[in-house]
Amino acid sequence: MSLKGKTLFISGGSRGIGLAIALRAARDGANVTIAAKTAEPHPKLPGTIYSAVEEIEAAGGRGLPVLCDIREEEQVSAAVKKTVEAFGGIDICVNNASAIQLTGTLQTDMKRFDLMQQINTRGTFLVSKMCIPHLKLSDNPHILNLAPPLDMEAKWFKNHVAYTMAKFGMSMCTLGMSAEFAGDGIAVNSLWPLTAIDTAAVRNLLGGEAVAAMSRSPQIMADAAHAILTRPSREATGNFFIDEEVLRAEGVTDFSAYAPGATGPLAADFFVPDEVLARTGTKLAGTFS
Repeated sequence: MSLKGKTLFISGGSRGIGLAIALRAARDGANVTIAAKTAEPHPKLPGTIYSAVEEIEAAGGRGLPVLCDIREEEQVSAAVKKTVEAFGGIDICVNNASAIQLTGTLQTDMKRFDLMQQINTRGTFLVSKMCIPHLKLSDNPHILNLAPPLDMEAKWFKNHVAYTMAKFGMSMCTLGMSAEFAGDGIAVNSLWPLTAIDTAAVRNLLGGEAVAAMSRSPQIMADAAHAILTRPSREATGNFFIDEEVLRAEGVTDFSAYAPGATGPLAADFFVPDEVLARTGTKLAGTFS
């Protein structure tokens, strides 16, 4: 199965998991819009919308860089319009953009609370809303939210309730929209990693090199996303997928290439339900929270 000729609209895809998903699609010959805020290089965050598109085109795809703050309705509408004008439509919407701050209630200022809600929950809703009229015209339309399973356990809320609310808001978009648009044949799924993923967020905010050494590369999420996005949309919707389990279903048994430098157990990611941890064959340490 291939994404050749398909058009992906990816929010926040200038680096990390979003960029990895874009490059995997590009290797098939897909068209990819990178809708993100990073136009100028940042000292701690690699990549811009322009460097991402350069990589997409080097990988064999067609890219469109669009400067877009997904908190702004007019900017999202314009980005979607530019995508349709450039590529003729939209087949896949990937809600990758996310804001994080792992602080308790008293340590979370309301400006940061609002930012997480606006980017994670509202941004996912808005980008999906703008893409759906075009997805309805696709022969295999997908929305993929990089959001966790809805595991309503207090342990996921107690240390960072504001962040958890914002991420679970993305997951509730999956739950609701998958049912709402089932009749239109639009697949709406979530994808979440079993382990920590070596991204700028991990290196700058969530433990640095020590946790990065216990993480997998973004490529595992890209390969899992590719597997989901090439499935028939009417047969695969409303799921809260875990990356390793998606790839095991595809016949992958050796995951060592995704963490070539690891020498011991990998760090389990936030929000992975206990039943998933119990059935995995991967040796994991505790979460890095």
